[in-house]
Amino acid sequence: MKYIIILGDGMADEPLEKLGGKTPLQAANTPHIDKLARMGKTGMLDTIPPGMHPGSEIANLAVMGYNVPEVFEGRGVLEAASMGVELNEGDLALRCNLICVENNTIKNHSAGHISSEEAAELMTFLNKKLGNEMIRFYPGVSYRNLLVIKGGNKEINCTPPHDVMGTPYKEVMVKPETTEAEKSARLINYLVMRSFFLLMDHPVNIKRIAEGKDPATCIWPWSPGNKPKMPTFREMCGIERSAVISAVDLIQGIGVLAGMDVILVEGATGLYDTNYEGKARAAIDALHDHDLVYLHIEASDEAGHEGDAELKVKTIEYLDKRVVKTIMEETSVMDEPVALAVLPDHPTPCAIRTHTNDPVPFIIYKPGMAPDQVDVYDEFAPRAGGYGMLRGPQFMEMFLKD
Repeated sequence: MKYIIILGDGMADEPLEKLGGKTPLQAANTPHIDKLARMGKTGMLDTIPPGMHPGSEIANLAVMGYNVPEVFEGRGVLEAASMGVELNEGDLALRCNLICVENNTIKNHSAGHISSEEAAELMTFLNKKLGNEMIRFYPGVSYRNLLVIKGGNKEINCTPPHDVMGTPYKEVMVKPETTEAEKSARLINYLVMRSFFLLMDHPVNIKRIAEGKDPATCIWPWSPGNKPKMPTFREMCGIERSAVISAVDLIQGIGVLAGMDVILVEGATGLYDTNYEGKARAAIDALHDHDLVYLHIEASDEAGHEGDAELKVKTIEYLDKRVVKTIMEETSVMDEPVALAVLPDHPTPCAIRTHTNDPVPFIIYKPGMAPDQVDVYDEFAPRAGGYGMLRGPQFMEMFLKD
């Protein structure tokens, strides 16, 4: 048996008045995902351990089968892994967003989805101006970049910018959780304030403003952590060869630390215009020399963060027609049986534009399995599914179980 997990990031939602009281999943035309639900078994999955933030890093680690409280060291370290940045003992790594602040309020978490080329120019500039033997900035993908502080203390309270859009930025700057962390908190807040001044008149921002785009007003570091200690996917699950396909460096970083092969797809953007067909083809091709493929598609999560319900519906329909359909057709004629799973990692409700820790619906299909009675895939029908309510690593246990 081989395995493919198709993860639609943030795909789950809440009923919306503008969609006639339906969720985006219910409003979307998804004949192929619904067919898979009829063929397989469904259930609900609680991906966020008690007391932990409902971030994609937490939820995806849980879906992959990890005991998250034991292995999680922050989003920054995962993205460092994806960039090939070696962390030493005592290094503090943080995700470093480029964000847009307007009238002293956080307008968006992405500097208007700044391009990777523009972001790289800004991060290189900031590293030249603010970096030293203790502080380093690394460009990543679009607004998602990296800050490493040697000897930094991770006992600080950092607010994810996508959680506080519309909030005065000074209310949610870094706060120390211990006396020992006060120096690190002051340093990070200093870097944020200096970045306002340094980026204000940068040519990249002048050009973006002239084109009617949001500028990258400042940096926003968050999700601090040290070098992690986590088993590989092979050690944990016994799968010999596995691969991850994602446009998001965070997910790629999880793959690197998990010992999975990271497969890059040309035209994969992490947005609604991503190369759906290319990612589906890459997943199918990867099955020739891998036992498990983790196919991550970010588009629905970004639509949720934008509060754009119509766009979210469209991304779900694209996932159904341009990814799930192809994978179902291709795997059904393979010589070796292929198990399929479809699920989000967490909800990203359009109404609040951020993640929640509510359980998510999932489908598991294995050739020859007896289906349950669920015949449609949304946030509600799988509550009556054959798997019931699973928590964290139980999903992967059920998926790989003979």
